[in-house]
Amino acid sequence: MEFFRQLWEVGRYLPMLLRASTVNLELLGALLVIGFLIGTLVALLQVYGGRFLGTVAYIYEWVFRSVPALVLLFLFYFGPSEFGWYISPFLAASLALGLRSSAYQSQIFRGAIQAIPTGQMLAARALGMSRVQALLHVILPQAFRLAIPGWSNEFSSVVKDTTLAYVVTLNEIMRYAKIIMDRRYDLAMATFIMVALIFLFFTYSGNWLLGQMERRFRIPGLQMPGASGTVL
Repeated sequence: MEFFRQLWEVGRYLPMLLRASTVNLELLGALLVIGFLIGTLVALLQVYGGRFLGTVAYIYEWVFRSVPALVLLFLFYFGPSEFGWYISPFLAASLALGLRSSAYQSQIFRGAIQAIPTGQMLAARALGMSRVQALLHVILPQAFRLAIPGWSNEFSSVVKDTTLAYVVTLNEIMRYAKIIMDRRYDLAMATFIMVALIFLFFTYSGNWLLGQMERRFRIPGLQMPGASGTVL
């Protein structure tokens, strides 16, 4: 009964936590856009960039997948100050988490691009399309459809990673949860359970929407190699 009383008391802080969670959602949107744009470019360079550009893209992907997210946050927040530049906590978190996400997204997109039969590029070129036109109008639209299941997994990861931004003083939900805990240490467990429930809702909602998108844009007969299930 004591635990439920604590949850009830934390309910008084729920509006504050929900307002703070909008910062997490804004950060999520920023880092996903950064990750999507750069991840797509890195994937294209790895597949079509030749030896030199492909190697550069591989090194980029390897570095940002190897460095822990917390280390990247500290580097992007405190690093510029060593050169006399000020960077806001939101921008630092967007760049650190966005570039890290781009490395993971690049591998999702690379796999999806390589799943498209090579004959489609040849057919597009035979119809008079340039290589860029073939990529934009033939390869990428199909690859993005195939990438939705893998991309939904990346969404689930980064939506939770936004809570790491509190270490660079961003006023997001975990920072406010810590304020509640500092004021009422006895409510610490109930507060973090409330935060967990909020992120369960965010993750489920995002994955549900992506699932609907996957079904809406599914191409009959086209699926990732080795994928199970019948494509309707």
